[in-house]
Amino acid sequence: MPNSVPPFRSEQSQPESNIERDLRIAASVFERSHDAIIISDQDNRIIDVNPAFTQITGYKRGEVLGRNPSMLSSGRHCSKFYDAMWRDINERGHWRGEIWNRRKDGEEYPELLSITRVALNEPGQWHHVAVFSDLTVLKNHAAELYQAAHYDPLTGLPNNRLLMERLTHAIGHADRTRRQLAVCVLDLDGFKRINDEFGSAAGDRVISQMAERLKLALRGDDLVARMGGDEFILLLQDVANETVYERILDTISEPLSIGPATVSLSASLGITLYPRDRSDADRLLRHADQAMYAAKEEGRQTYRFFDPARDADRQKRREQLNELQEALRQQQFVLYFQPQVRMADQQVTGFEALIRWQHPQRGLLAPGAFLPFLEGSQLEIPVGEWVLQEALATVVRWQEKGVAVGISINISADHLLSAGFADQLRLALARHPGLAPERVTLEVLESTALDDMQRARQVINACRELGVRVALDDFGTGFSSLTYLQALPIDLIKIDQSFVRNMLADSDDLAIVESVIFLSQRFNRPVLAEGVETMAHAEALKTLGCDFIQGYGVARPMPGDQVMPWLAGWPPAAAQNSR
Repeated sequence: MPNSVPPFRSEQSQPESNIERDLRIAASVFERSHDAIIISDQDNRIIDVNPAFTQITGYKRGEVLGRNPSMLSSGRHCSKFYDAMWRDINERGHWRGEIWNRRKDGEEYPELLSITRVALNEPGQWHHVAVFSDLTVLKNHAAELYQAAHYDPLTGLPNNRLLMERLTHAIGHADRTRRQLAVCVLDLDGFKRINDEFGSAAGDRVISQMAERLKLALRGDDLVARMGGDEFILLLQDVANETVYERILDTISEPLSIGPATVSLSASLGITLYPRDRSDADRLLRHADQAMYAAKEEGRQTYRFFDPARDADRQKRREQLNELQEALRQQQFVLYFQPQVRMADQQVTGFEALIRWQHPQRGLLAPGAFLPFLEGSQLEIPVGEWVLQEALATVVRWQEKGVAVGISINISADHLLSAGFADQLRLALARHPGLAPERVTLEVLESTALDDMQRARQVINACRELGVRVALDDFGTGFSSLTYLQALPIDLIKIDQSFVRNMLADSDDLAIVESVIFLSQRFNRPVLAEGVETMAHAEALKTLGCDFIQGYGVARPMPGDQVMPWLAGWPPAAAQNSR
């Protein structure tokens, strides 16, 4: 075959024959093709290559003439591969497939190769024509597409799609080897606070660092994947004992730097074990996720195993939360108000706002029927915000009718410590410029542990700087009563009703009430007793030096539209006579 395109004939030249035209076209294709072409003889010695061959392989024409094309071999393919290839060429006269070869500089590359045996005019004689194209760009692009489709762009960990493939494979492997597979869902506790306080870029750095920690904490045949947000999935092969779960949680809890700040996070880990939990991949993940939520409910920084016996309870909680979310959207919550009375002059100083649920089928529900489902959930803060806004609006309406009383609003620990709480309170007060902030009291449950005492003190101080007061509710029921009393800037102490209600019949409860009143006096804090059910309770508390009372003995919680009529009849004759 010629090595260059024959020159075009001039107009004075004799017309070319069909054979000459075909040769000229073939030569043009040979020279200008973007695919590499090798022509070898019957002994498979190279007799010609085109320019594209040099571009792809790096070998010049003179360097390969007379040599066997096997000089390009990458070494990736075994002898059986080449035996099958030549068997097709000998039997069918053609072979086509992908193959890895090596360039002159040593780089391996994939190519799409087609080899055809071409018979010559002489009987029993042939040449081989090999045509190949470089697949490197296509392979790289395919790899990029695979990476984008199967890996999380932030952490480089497998994403949900690849996880499901690996999990299905791991289930099959566990069946074949009769070994246990632990499917784990790990969720960072309090990660939202990182984003709120330091920004999303800092949050991304935290997620990336946690991903690296998890990869280092696992063995080579284990897998960690990211589901999105702050949730990771772990597939652990043949776990010998539970210390591996403790090690994972300890790894997460190690302090890490975010710019100038150092933070520590905890994690909740949910685990289900296959084949004990003989479910498919989707259900295994759901069960591990349910176990993770159980870990969160039981204190966080811990792990829990999926328990089918408890699954129904968790399902009930999820259904209840969905119903509560709909209740918030449909404005089914209402506030009731219970008066608080000063013992010295029997004046009503304020009302505590108490949430109720006006359920469309079950009627009016007390807090005990639904508040436990809200604790620790994503709805806790939105419902708390609703209570705050509604209570402020109600007390302003009373003020506009000539009744200036205070309002006490219950604030959960998670709500109080949420990012920007003091700023949100400032905005809420600004919506009611006619309301004196000192008429607003935030009640923080003493029985609810404030995990970050320093932050709690900062937030409470910020709220008090706005002019509002802060009460420590249910005092005496927690484990750190004295610590709270000493460390937190509290304006009022509320004695838990469980002690007050039985104080006249139970000497232990009476002793606790006496002790709380004594402590409040020593710390120069006013004290309010809840659960005052009779006038006898009120008289006993007055004798002990209690400043304020609240309970059924004064009035039951009432709707907002009943407050004015009730105030008009206060104090009743019995209360007036007891002065």
